[in-house]
Amino acid sequence: MTKIQTQVLIVGAGPVGLTAAMDLASRGIDVVVAEIRRAGEPPNVKCNHVSARSMEVFRRLGIVREVREGGLPADFPNDCAYRTAVVGRELTRIPIPCRADRYTASGGPDTDWPTPEPPHRINQIYLEPILFACAEARPGIRILNRVQIEHFDQGADGVVARARDLEANRDITIAADYLIGCDGGRSTVRRLIGSRLTGTDVVQRVQSTYIHAPALKDLITQKPAWMTMSLNPRRCGTTVSIDGRDNWLIHNHLAAEELEFDSVDRDWALRTILGVDDRFQYEIISKEDWIGRRLVADRFREGRAFICGDAAHLWIPYAGYGMNAGIADAVDLCWILAGVLQGWASPALLDAYEAERQPITEQVSHFAMNHALAVMSQRKAVPAEVELDGPVGDAVRSKVGQAAYDLNVQQYCCAGLNFGYYYDRSPIIAYDGETPPSYSMGYFTASTVPGARAPHVWLSSGRSLLDALGPAYTLVRFDRAVDASPLVGAAARSGVPLTLLDVDRAGAGFGFPESLLIVRPDSHIAWRGQLAPGEPDRLFERLRGLAAQSGAARRDEAVLA
Repeated sequence: MTKIQTQVLIVGAGPVGLTAAMDLASRGIDVVVAEIRRAGEPPNVKCNHVSARSMEVFRRLGIVREVREGGLPADFPNDCAYRTAVVGRELTRIPIPCRADRYTASGGPDTDWPTPEPPHRINQIYLEPILFACAEARPGIRILNRVQIEHFDQGADGVVARARDLEANRDITIAADYLIGCDGGRSTVRRLIGSRLTGTDVVQRVQSTYIHAPALKDLITQKPAWMTMSLNPRRCGTTVSIDGRDNWLIHNHLAAEELEFDSVDRDWALRTILGVDDRFQYEIISKEDWIGRRLVADRFREGRAFICGDAAHLWIPYAGYGMNAGIADAVDLCWILAGVLQGWASPALLDAYEAERQPITEQVSHFAMNHALAVMSQRKAVPAEVELDGPVGDAVRSKVGQAAYDLNVQQYCCAGLNFGYYYDRSPIIAYDGETPPSYSMGYFTASTVPGARAPHVWLSSGRSLLDALGPAYTLVRFDRAVDASPLVGAAARSGVPLTLLDVDRAGAGFGFPESLLIVRPDSHIAWRGQLAPGEPDRLFERLRGLAAQSGAARRDEAVLA
């Protein structure tokens, strides 16, 4: 029997697991990743969007260029078009810059993002191999392909997993300090920690077909689009350009009364969504029928074992936030886990992971489901006149197009989901009684309220404030006249790594009154103030997980102000 020792065992080498591995390795943590698939085996064709927050993570990990260069051709429009069919009349279009213009584009609903790294459109079949190659090349990461985790036991000092090498047909024992389950919707880790998914079992059924159809692009007379939504009274669907040339992913959204996947003839539905007749030739590369759900795990942790990504939450993929929420899970967990393994944080710091991420994923799941229900209602109400020639048809198309734009611009340009969410019940954030601004899928207000994301500003060096954050906590000072030594001294006494970053308030355009912010490595604000607090040692007790746990209430924070 092969025996392996590591600090963290990650189960699953999808985008979430690979990001977690690279994040931990960047902090000097030894990682083993167990993946049931073969090296290079492609994932399913899903997840076509990397959010700005995820791109910020890849920027910090030093791999953003590799990710940005993958996917659609550099000049291929990332627009979302709404048409009567893919080759039919266009109703409206949500303009989104192509990759070549992503950093410089201005105007339109998807530019001027408050971030150094705007979003990126890339299908997971291209993204995952990039992440795999970057992770495999990074010191401190060992990826075990064709290895299945079958069971694990926990003790006071660690986790021992029983695994199976599926190629060599032999047993493996992997001993680790901690285990992270990034093993998808049918997660073994979730089952073994006794966690259950709860919520809405069925939001919508979808037939998905990945096709090779080189002739399709020549039939489209309008400007190309990354995603095209077909709205007609017979069959509505979504067509995604995967490579900008010949390969397309088509989602046939079944109606509420179509309870079985074979309720609708697949070929007829494809041709109706595309707007082509029986002479059109295409080849099915793969097909997958799936159910959009709204499910969140009732627990994200048991002892030394954690779950992230689809193992912890499943929802219908609106706003492209399924994978991206999983990456946010991993980023939240990994800096905390590293702090405990490095010895400066109490193991109680780990309680913050579930306290922070479970409420947010519950909230986002409702955003996604409610938007899906609204879109489903819109599809169901498409009038027959939308395909008429002449003034009557023109008027209907204008009305349907405007309604589609107004409803959907918020999900394809979802600044709120990227920058507006905040942690309001964390045991390791020093709240001061102010509630962060509310946000929606598309809109948010920048804030310095503890728990919110630190506002992005450009520094005089040309770097983003986010680029300058340290590996643990960063004390950002916007006025050099303010004495930071009480905080620096308290951090040193407690052993908490603290980076002091001086920022010129006027030069950076920082329009908030605070002179001091303590920012976590995941960009969320842990504390703020005009001056150092009266009891800085108590503040750092909280920041390293030693403060009394009282439901992360705000009522005892006055002494930290």
